[in-house]
Formats: sequence, structure tokens, C-alpha cells
Amino acid sequence: MFDTLSERLGGIFDKLTRRGALSEKDVNAAMREVRRALIEADVALPVARDFIARVREKAIGADVVKSVTPGQMVVKIVNDNLVEMLGGTSASIDLAATPPVAVMMVGLQGSGKTTSTAKIARRLHRTERKKVLMASLDVRRPAAQEQLKVLGEQSGIDTLPIVAGQMPVDIARRAMSAGKLGGYDVVMLDTAGRLHVDEALMAEMAAVRDAATPHEILLVADALTGQDAVNVAQSFDERVGITGIVLTRLDGDGRGGAALSMRAVTGKPIKLVGVGEKLDDLEEFHPERIAGRILGMGDVVSLVEKAAE
Repeated sequence: MFDTLSERLGGIFDKLTRRGALSEKDVNAAMREVRRALIEADVALPVARDFIARVREKAIGADVVKSVTPGQMVVKIVNDNLVEMLGGTSASIDLAATPPVAVMMVGLQGSGKTTSTAKIARRLHRTERKKVLMASLDVRRPAAQEQLKVLGEQSGIDTLPIVAGQMPVDIARRAMSAGKLGGYDVVMLDTAGRLHVDEALMAEMAAVRDAATPHEILLVADALTGQDAVNVAQSFDERVGITGIVLTRLDGDGRGGAALSMRAVTGKPIKLVGVGEKLDDLEEFHPERIAGRILGMGDVVSLVEKAAE
């Protein structure tokens, strides 16, 4: 996902770390290149601008730790700010509420919402021993409800029986009462998507949210759609209020800008990432690991950390 960006940054920092001394001019030139690399990787312009301003301020005024070159210090500053931009620490799904806890899944059509719903349900069941019920509220897409039922059978997770002709809000209410009666810990609500954000979709999402009062509203976004994914996240957050993001297709060969901009633009954490087609291909999002992957300079970062101790 981040290969091109990683290469570009690697080249910039290789030059920096080889130098014995760095002037303000050197730092500024490097930061201009970094900014260009971020924008080419599809990072939102205001996010790239903020990031560079923060790094530049720290890099120019930085006290260089003994036994470390100024270039290595700059790499460490970039790394720390990258981790911060990605959310700082990893955030898991919050189930601290009276069961059944409703988790509402929202997003555009084709973002991988239904598959992500099943992946999360399976993960909660396997790693946290939760009893999970899945319900499809997608009455628009042909066979969407059937798809969730099949995924449920494959992963050993219960799904709410399909009632033909029932509307999304009624399905949500039925799912919540089935969750209570059946002693479920979690009820996953897989909502309908559209090809693009429109008023009808947002009204439906808000109505479902009001009926089910979910503890988590997770936006499923396709990492390969870049800047579009960020705009979608903003729209959903303004209208429905999301609590976290699930990024799918992080194993794809996109430029990675969506993953980098998401948190900065919405202020909401990326909680999970889809890294493949299989039901187990879901991982927690770790900002420090992703930053490490992008910079590919873990050795320099740990060198500076050790020197500072």
C-alpha cells in the first residue's frame, strides 16, 4: 500500500542522515520534498500542510541528542509526528455498555461493509468469546441479506432471520429485541450503502441510529479510493456521527493517502484494517507499526530513542 511513499521518503532521509550538520535551509528543502511526497501519495492538502509545519517547527528548534546526527533526529521527529497523525495508539472496538451492545456498520456500496461485518463478528466471537448476532438492514441491494446469512454460516455466527418486505428501522428494532431475548452480547447491524453519499442514505442511517442507539458506529471505507474515502468519512461523521473507521483493502496497491488523512480529518480512530479476502484477514490498526512501515527506518528511530534514555 505505501510502497511509493516509502521509497520517496527513504530517499529524502537517506540524504539527510548522511550529513554531519544540518542548516535550517537543509531542513526546509527536505520538508518541501516530504510535503510533495505526501500530496502525491494522496494525503489531503491541509493534513500534509499541518504535518510539515509541526515537523519543521520541532526539527529546527530540536536539541540534538549526543551521539546522534541531526538527520537521524529529524527522522525520529517525522516518525513521532506520523504516529500522532495516524492516531497515536491503537483503539479497539468498545463494548463497554449493557448487552446487547449494538455495533452499526455504515459506508458506501462496494466498500466491503458486509464482509467486514462478518469479519468483526467472527473476531469478537473468537478472541473475546462474545455471543454475536448479525442482522442485514440492506433491503436495496439484491441478495445482500442472503450474503450476510451465507457469511454467518461460514463463520459460525448467528444471523437474524430474513423477513421479506420489512424496512431497515423495523429490522434494527427486531434485531435488538432478538439480541435481548437470545442473550447476545453484541448485535452487528449491517446497513445499506449507496454508490455515493445522498440525502436518502443519510436520513435512513440517522433513523436506524435513533432506533438502535448503537454504542459504536463504524464507517467502512475502501483504502484504495484515496481522497474520496476521506470526503465520505467527513460526510458520515457530520450527519450520523461515527465512532471509528474500518479501512478495507489495505493490502492493495493504492497510494495510502486515505489511511494517513482519515484520522486527521475526522478526529476518529482507524480501529481495524482489512488485509485480504478471508474471514480472518482483519487486523487491529497500529499507528506505530504503519509509521514504521512507511518510513522503513525503525533502526534509526530506536537508535535515537536509546541515545535519549
